Amino acid sequence: MTSPLSDPTLERHFKGHRSAVTSVDFSCNMKQIATGSVDSCVMIWNMKPQMRAYRFDGHKDAVMCVQFSPSGHMVASASRDKTVRLWVPSMKADSTEFRAHTATVRCVNFSEDGQTLVTASDDKTIKVWTVHRQKFLFSFNQHVNWVRCAKFSPDDRLIVSCSDDKTIKLWDKNSRECIHSFFEHAGYANHVDFHPSGTCIAAASTDSSVKVWDIRTYKMLQHYQVHSGVVNSLSFHPAGNFLITASSDSTMKILDLLEGKLLYTLHGHQSSVTCVAFSRTGDYFSSGGADEQVMVWKSNFDSIKPSNGVKVQQKGTSRVRPPTSSSSARFPPNSDPSVLHYQTSEPAEHVNRQESQTASHAQSFSHGSHSRATHSQVYRDPSISSSSTQQTSQLPSRHHQSESHASDGKVPSGVANALEHIIGQLDILTQEHKDLVSTPDEKHRPV
Repeated sequence: MTSPLSDPTLERHFKGHRSAVTSVDFSCNMKQIATGSVDSCVMIWNMKPQMRAYRFDGHKDAVMCVQFSPSGHMVASASRDKTVRLWVPSMKADSTEFRAHTATVRCVNFSEDGQTLVTASDDKTIKVWTVHRQKFLFSFNQHVNWVRCAKFSPDDRLIVSCSDDKTIKLWDKNSRECIHSFFEHAGYANHVDFHPSGTCIAAASTDSSVKVWDIRTYKMLQHYQVHSGVVNSLSFHPAGNFLITASSDSTMKILDLLEGKLLYTLHGHQSSVTCVAFSRTGDYFSSGGADEQVMVWKSNFDSIKPSNGVKVQQKGTSRVRPPTSSSSARFPPNSDPSVLHYQTSEPAEHVNRQESQTASHAQSFSHGSHSRATHSQVYRDPSISSSSTQQTSQLPSRHHQSESHASDGKVPSGVANALEHIIGQLDILTQEHKDLVSTPDEKHRPV
């Protein structure tokens, strides 16, 4: 039997950027998080309490993307100033810069072996470089509009890219040819990435959808229509079972790829969620937003077994849509509402050590208070029991449980009536709690 899933929890949040956060990534050892921002800075946040964060000032315009090298010894950043920088994530902030493109560089990505970089740009090209000495190797030139994102496959043989020309292209790195183009019709993809198995890709689109394609058959496997705004970013869980998405609707969604369904909706950012990434082990994920905040969440996914692929959705259910507004905030009958809705403010025990301080070459920032509390909500999809998934047998509802006990003669009718009365009171309390958390005036009051 599969162990039950526990709800994700907000562990920490960092405040130090002066504008929207555009990109986030974990180091391989989980000791540091790198972020980029429209404020033109790269910041390195240390997960160890009381350790200072580093602010790297070098780019002359917005930082669009950051990524740690596989070893964690280097951070690459791509900027609107048309350059790419390679940083050593330490107090010294040593870096090398190279002019990679003739327009904004939207994305930079390390190969799995750490020897090669791929960059994507508004100059409509994708370029491949050596990390050592940043030597230019070759470029792909078939996109006819800005290229938003480019990523290596897990085995480094392929590169996937997405563009404002409404195509997602798959490239062979060795032959340097485009081997397939996927077409978007309603919008264009903001972000694209490979499944850990390397057999499929996922794309986050401006039409509010998330699509998963099989790169062997070139067929769409799954189509999720769970957001109400542009989807800006996504990240696969390293085991391949889950996909997390970030949207301009201010939410993140966790999707179960094996079941082809929505698991969680996470509310934490006060405006557009611009980026999201799982840690290398999947134990944590981090998000950044237009509210200038960086949040670190604990996944709490129990007993994860690696997956080689995703479930193919049936034609009749090829689109997973969000629950109705009346049910999205409804707590499952057998769950404790305090688990699903909680508020953390700065003095709270599990976020009282945030490093809002930052450090630059010769400049450091001491501990400081955050300008506002962080209010987070985790809503489990109404179809999911808080103590079971679809992989386990569904528990009957309270109403049917009480009826079955009363009808089989094993429980006296008096006891059954008392149980029904208690359950009725619990339902009333749960409803009152739901009304409380959904009242706008009470939004920032602790539960």
